[in-house]
Amino acid sequence: MIFLFNAKEMLIYSFFAASLLLAGCNAQPDTDDIGQPDTTEVIQYTNPVFEPILADPSVIRDPNSGQFYAYGTQDDWGDGQGSRLIPILKSTDLVSWKVSGQAFTAKPTWKNNGGLWAPDVNHIDGKYYLYYSYSTWGDPNPGIGVAVADHPAGPFTDHGKLFTSEEVDVPNSIDPCYFEEHGEKYLFWGSFSNAPTQGTYGVPLAGDGLSVPDLTRKFKIAAGDFEAVMIHKKEGHYYFFGSKGSCCDGAESQYHVLVARSTSLAGPYLDKNGNDIAERGNGTLLLKGNERIVGPGHNARIVTDSEGTDWLLYHGIDPSRGKAASGASRRMLMLDKLTWRNGWPEIAGGIPSTTQQDAPVFQ
Repeated sequence: MIFLFNAKEMLIYSFFAASLLLAGCNAQPDTDDIGQPDTTEVIQYTNPVFEPILADPSVIRDPNSGQFYAYGTQDDWGDGQGSRLIPILKSTDLVSWKVSGQAFTAKPTWKNNGGLWAPDVNHIDGKYYLYYSYSTWGDPNPGIGVAVADHPAGPFTDHGKLFTSEEVDVPNSIDPCYFEEHGEKYLFWGSFSNAPTQGTYGVPLAGDGLSVPDLTRKFKIAAGDFEAVMIHKKEGHYYFFGSKGSCCDGAESQYHVLVARSTSLAGPYLDKNGNDIAERGNGTLLLKGNERIVGPGHNARIVTDSEGTDWLLYHGIDPSRGKAASGASRRMLMLDKLTWRNGWPEIAGGIPSTTQQDAPVFQ
């Protein structure tokens, strides 16, 4: 069918059609029927989140500024800056990190030689407490000390040793981890050994967190095939995160993370199969290396973002660039989402992510 219009009718029709089109462009949608657009930008990241090195990381969020601070083992990054006495990084989102400085201006003097390893930083009674290991490779008598600062960026003032291996009768006494519950402070620590008194232990601290009143009150929670303890409490369980294998052999590193849990802080900590990790060979695998990243381990404390998602920071090594120019293993800072299933933590695939991932969300 064909419609014929004269000039006047065509002019009226064109005006009418244009009016409808204009009304349609300016009309507001019915928000009851059409959802509002999501303007939230999804930020993504790819591991590592920092390189060349931030080994044995400890991460804390400053309650005043909301900034995150990360601390690592003393290392020479091979950049001409020498050996950093516990390097400090700073971030707003766990993804983009910048070097902030170092915790100490000079080494503590309570030990003659060694490096400052495996820091554990906590916000305690309005100040920042840094528990650290003081050791050499194969040290027969390493120890653990504590320093305090008013700000997470330091500088930290050393308060001396808590104990040495000989004093506490625990071989290879390194890798401290602070835990507080019901107003009582504890320190957990320990590392690899085959000696009769081997293992990971806990002990009550003094009320100010600066000393151990009674070393005989120590209690064992894991065997000497573990190190790098981290205790996390969730829904009535205490979770033990620990690392096994070689941490620092560059591309040959075999570090990996295992977990166990207990209904008591003092244990026993059992793996999924019900085996006590106070006996060697036990633990449930959480994270291991692959062809892209080897030696993942020594994780920091779990960080929960604004959406309730848990995140785990740890170090890992790119086997194609296993060591820095200084000879130090390039233990880079890694970040992955931690999920929970049937009361147990999981990381997707059980390996470090190496593709783009959605980043944590912080408000």
